[in-house]
Amino acid sequence: MAVKNTAKVIIGGKIITLGGYESEEYFQKVASYINKKMDELSAMPGYSRQPMETKHTLLSLNITDDYFKAKKQAEVFEQDLQQKDQEMYDLKHELISLRMQIEEAQKHEQEALEQKSLLEGKNKELEKQIDELLK
Repeated sequence: MAVKNTAKVIIGGKIITLGGYESEEYFQKVASYINKKMDELSAMPGYSRQPMETKHTLLSLNITDDYFKAKKQAEVFEQDLQQKDQEMYDLKHELISLRMQIEEAQKHEQEALEQKSLLEGKNKELEKQIDELLK
């Protein structure tokens, strides 16, 4: 069973205790991300004059926007992965088919070599017979 962890992080200059099953490093990463978003918004003209509720709404909107963009990118990656898996599956089957064709061609080659050897033997016999007849 996973152990519940807590970590003190600083968000917006305030110390907050976060709890959950993630590591302390993860909590710090989340806090860092939120602080970065807050800094980005603070750099926008007129943001500092907005009421706190509007600031929180803008922060939530920005984080939600990042979430949906990341989710969309993950879906694109998943589709790409599925396409590559299908291509790999098709290539494996093509490889198996080509190997079977190679084996069949090698079998025909071996049969042709055996037939050639047999015909060469018959040819020698016939040449001997011709030589004997000509004597």
